[in-house]
Amino acid sequence: MQIRHNNYYEGILQLRNIRDEVVEFAIKEVEKSENVHIAKIKKVTNGIDIYISPQKYLRSLGNKLQKRFGGQIIVSTKLHTISRVTGRELYRVNMLFRIPNFKKGDIIEYKGDKIKIIAVHKKVFAKNIKTGKKLNISFKDLFG
Repeated sequence: MQIRHNNYYEGILQLRNIRDEVVEFAIKEVEKSENVHIAKIKKVTNGIDIYISPQKYLRSLGNKLQKRFGGQIIVSTKLHTISRVTGRELYRVNMLFRIPNFKKGDIIEYKGDKIKIIAVHKKVFAKNIKTGKKLNISFKDLFG
């Protein structure tokens, strides 16, 4: 195992538009896991960034957050460096987890119609108030 300095991280969990319980859940999940550490936690506009290693764990943590709280996940990677030992490209991962401004039971406007939110998971499940038609809406369609 390689020894890394305390500020070393492989990815950033970007929590946006969240409640304290989401942050507490994420931190407790990291603390329960072996060989996973938080390099730093940084408050930013409308949320918190948690710098984590390894990135493989970061991806599973994002899935746990989505399963528990519902919300949008956007994963992006950025070339960080090239390993001097293996010559492989090493990437850092940013995982954005954002909870929408609505919750189950809320009525919002979508494409000029009023819809009632039935569930929020990887997608938003809703029902058109006027027609009764059920909708399966992606976050991308809702937030643009």
